[in-house]
Amino acid sequence: MFKRHDRLARHERRLRRHFEAHGLRWQHPADREQWLKAHHAFHELRWHRHSLHRRFRHSLGARLAFIFLLLGGAGGVLVYHTVQQHLGWGWMLAGLWLLTLLAYGSIRRMLWPLRALSHGAAALGRGELAHRIRVFHRDEIGDVADRFNRMADDIQAMLDAKRELLLAISHELRSPLTRARLNAELLDEGPSQQAVVHELGQMRDLIEDLLERERLDSGHSALRLEEAHWPDLVAELLRRRFADAVDAGQLRADLASELLAMSLDITRVQVLLGNLLDNALRHHDAAQGPVVLTIGVLPAGGVRLTVRDHGPGVPDEALPKLGQPFFRPDSARTRGSGGVGLGLSLCKQIAQAHGGTLALRNARPGLEACVDLPATRP
Repeated sequence: MFKRHDRLARHERRLRRHFEAHGLRWQHPADREQWLKAHHAFHELRWHRHSLHRRFRHSLGARLAFIFLLLGGAGGVLVYHTVQQHLGWGWMLAGLWLLTLLAYGSIRRMLWPLRALSHGAAALGRGELAHRIRVFHRDEIGDVADRFNRMADDIQAMLDAKRELLLAISHELRSPLTRARLNAELLDEGPSQQAVVHELGQMRDLIEDLLERERLDSGHSALRLEEAHWPDLVAELLRRRFADAVDAGQLRADLASELLAMSLDITRVQVLLGNLLDNALRHHDAAQGPVVLTIGVLPAGGVRLTVRDHGPGVPDEALPKLGQPFFRPDSARTRGSGGVGLGLSLCKQIAQAHGGTLALRNARPGLEACVDLPATRP
């Protein structure tokens, strides 16, 4: 209460000093009312000026119109003085050229946020959902950038929710499938029992692939990197999963002698190679020759892994879609020959998590898969 009274007293003393400085009488009601009206009008004018300034700053159209008006006015004045004072057309053209350059620089600076918006849209199209656009001004372009950022936030939230739901469902399905598979293996052996076990195994592999895909969505952070030597990595994979194909002459591995040790997630790289080799052997025509795994050194560093089969290949129009989840081309490569369309998608994600790429092309005959991995020293 006392503090409020002190503030009012200080304010009254300040008003008295203003009145006395302008030759007015504080005790006279008419003088006091006149001064307060003038004070209010002054602050209202300041507020309107501030409001107009904000509108000008935050309106791209107003700033562009101002530049064009300024350019036109300055050009008109320059032409008038040139004609009146006989300065010569060379001076006038030089002046107009200078004004044009200044206007161009100003407009280019104002439209710079459009480039940031274009780069942001391209980044979002590449799947870089963490990319956000810097808002330079609160004008029309700034409003679009702000809405773009909010849209990216919403997309990120939806994808995160989808990923969490898929992980939860996959985890919940693993235990019932394991119990069902164990119960099926206890049944009397026969075609029906083997079919049930096979289908349950495919469902288990599907769930494992889905879980692995969602883990790899976080990119490099999901990898467990360690020093890897290519001869040892390939030899272990062939011995563990493809010994029969190697013994039968259906699979051959050619490794360059100058391969260096790299920092890799060995388990996931073996999954990548295993999926590519499984896919090649599944559709391979043994009469045409063996499936060939080649590992060589790239000129710019890194390695190239190539898996070539001699099967029917895929239609050319289906090549861009290979690597999409659950996509299978309408050819001999269908579920009837195994797979649900997640193997190549998982290979692509593993390559990208290592900073590499996966490319597929028809080798005629057959299909060739090329994985380029950058050089990463342990």
